[in-house]
Amino acid sequence: MMQVLFYYMAAVTVVSSVLTVTLKQPVYNVLALLTMFFHVAGLYVLLNAEFLAVVQIIVYAGAILVLYLFVLMLLNLRSDARHMHRQWPFAVLILGSVAAMLVGAFAGGGFGGEIGQYSTAYIDSLGGDTQAIGLTLYTDYLLPFEVASLVLLVAMVGAIVLTKKGLVDDQVED
Repeated sequence: MMQVLFYYMAAVTVVSSVLTVTLKQPVYNVLALLTMFFHVAGLYVLLNAEFLAVVQIIVYAGAILVLYLFVLMLLNLRSDARHMHRQWPFAVLILGSVAAMLVGAFAGGGFGGEIGQYSTAYIDSLGGDTQAIGLTLYTDYLLPFEVASLVLLVAMVGAIVLTKKGLVDDQVED
């Protein structure tokens, strides 16, 4: 039963991800993205990572999706929407390359291997998945965590600069 549920969640996640990129209407893109977020949270539940599932729903399906909807409401995408699909042959080439790499990795046993130190018993000995995530994030992966925070900070400053560009140009002309 768990395998059938996993295959369902994985298939819907892949299909909704492809629909997010290929649909022409931005609102339908957001709805496909919402479907993908909820099914990824379902995959986390199947992996016994309930904390990550809740964070997935709160952060991505809540905050990030609302941000996307605000951007869609603020921008007028009707004139630009038909020009976005001119890169379709390039997207098919990229998709084919990624699919070939995944098939090669699965065929070569690239995803198999030994189970690492983070088994279910080890996570339970740490006090649960939330504590295990915190300990791992702030000990083994501290540098990537800090780099990700800097990238998000730069993206936030860049978004502010891009939205305030008209105000800066108006002040320079005065």
